[in-house]
Amino acid sequence: MPFSDTAMDAADVTAYLQSHPQFLADNPDLYRSLVPPSRVHGAPLADHMAAMLAAERAHASALAEQADVVLAAGRAIAGLSARVQEAVLALMQTSSLIECITDELPSLLAVDAACLCIEAERPGLRTLPAGTIASLLRAARVVFETDPEHAALVHGEAMLLARHEALILVPGQGPPCLLALASRDAAMLDPCQGTAPLAFLGRAVAACLWR
Repeated sequence: MPFSDTAMDAADVTAYLQSHPQFLADNPDLYRSLVPPSRVHGAPLADHMAAMLAAERAHASALAEQADVVLAAGRAIAGLSARVQEAVLALMQTSSLIECITDELPSLLAVDAACLCIEAERPGLRTLPAGTIASLLRAARVVFETDPEHAALVHGEAMLLARHEALILVPGQGPPCLLALASRDAAMLDPCQGTAPLAFLGRAVAACLWR
């Protein structure tokens, strides 16, 4: 009897289950909606109760896994924020922005390389063709990429280290500019860490660059 027919009563449900003995076995999620039978009614009902308990345990395990993912993401964001704070302090104290970016930021941010790219001729900065930065960032403040096709253009000699990258807008009134981070380890430049800390880093670099 299709479920779409007129109102069903207990007899209809019983008849349907009797004619479809595999229904509950094929739909184990339904066990979470049922009240467990008492074991005193025998082995068949005890088997049903075991199935219901198994379904509930599976649901609880799934919730625990989701909680672990959320906690891990929170720890990753906190870790990135702490590294960015150290990087900003280094920028504030440096007498050479370029040396700080290329020599200090990689270790402070736990990445393999960092460089500053600009659509202009400026000593120490990597020059990019006009329009490149807008094309790479796509109006975003931070963009994550894996195995980027433009690695040679953006990272130069560090291109082989750029299995994973973060491209960060460096805002300001001057020529378009971005900070490029490269890493061989996906965990160090994971989009799950969020973009806010890196966007702030881009603003800090801008404050040093355009002052």
